[in-house]
Amino acid sequence: MNDVLLAVGTKKGLWLLRSADRRTWSVDGPHFLMRSVAACAIDTRGDRPRLLVGASSSHWGPGVSWSDDLGATWTEAADGSGIRFPEDAGASVEAVWQLRPDTAARPGVVWAGSQPSALWRSDDGGETFALVESLWNHPHRPTWEPGFGGQAVHTVLPHPVDDQRVLVAMSTGGVYVTDDGAASWTPSNTGIRTDFLPGEPPEYGQCVHKVSRDATDPDRLYAQNHGGVYRSGDGGATWQPIDGGLPADFGFPIVAHPRRGSTAWVAPLIADGERTPPERQLQVWRTDDGGGSWSRSADGLPGGFFGVVLRDAMCVDDADGAAGVYVGTRDGSVYASADEGETWTEVIQHLPDVLCVRAAALT
Repeated sequence: MNDVLLAVGTKKGLWLLRSADRRTWSVDGPHFLMRSVAACAIDTRGDRPRLLVGASSSHWGPGVSWSDDLGATWTEAADGSGIRFPEDAGASVEAVWQLRPDTAARPGVVWAGSQPSALWRSDDGGETFALVESLWNHPHRPTWEPGFGGQAVHTVLPHPVDDQRVLVAMSTGGVYVTDDGAASWTPSNTGIRTDFLPGEPPEYGQCVHKVSRDATDPDRLYAQNHGGVYRSGDGGATWQPIDGGLPADFGFPIVAHPRRGSTAWVAPLIADGERTPPERQLQVWRTDDGGGSWSRSADGLPGGFFGVVLRDAMCVDDADGAAGVYVGTRDGSVYASADEGETWTEVIQHLPDVLCVRAAALT
């Protein structure tokens, strides 16, 4: 069994947990106390893992920090070369919502998504970033509207084989893809309904909450939306609903198995009027057939629960054997499953609101 590192970003700092069995954990933290950590990543592509954190200070604003010694020390770009809009952009970064290392074939590339909705690229492992101007200058951008949580690029999915293809998703704007190395971007929302808008679904403007990529078929994608869970078999060009069998079609996160195709997890919520789990029971649902059917898991998760699992507060690790699944809640608890979501153990509680969780095996 691998040693697993779990990074937990909260409204008031970052905690780092480690475990050899995914049932008992050591805890290190807080780091970045009194800073909101909405994005974190564990980059294992090099000879040692690099931790990346997008943290926002109410005084200093947002920035990206990195650690090459598992959090013992942290570094942040101090010369203005971090995530900063050019002076003529007429905008400032409000928060970093996503940090996404690219594939092993592109070891220096890290992507970031921000609020307002913008995409950034780093070629030095996340130390400096450049604005992807083609998306920022897209003619649709002036009409992208903020969702309840803000207007941000919250999902970045580089293609594992074709380095010309990247998918991004934002609230509210929808899914956009590039197949020419980010020279141009095309909205890709066909089939996603918009119950919150009158008339037929538009070309863009969908409130996509999260997108995940299948482990074995890079053109198979899963999306959790503001109303509706979907699958795409053509890289996002078209989408089909797969929420039949779920107790609710609303929710925030969706994550795919790191090795086994057609397997993904969601955390359903009763829609807008409540935004609470069905039956007030925190529950996770898994599909093993690409959304054809779903099974419920709540063993070890709390009942009488009125909280929420946010879009990046669910993740899956890449450890040997059964995949570990993790959920963090807005009441400051984190639950871990060492058996792919069959049973759960609370690993930490009484933290600030959990905004993001990321897990990786340390080899």
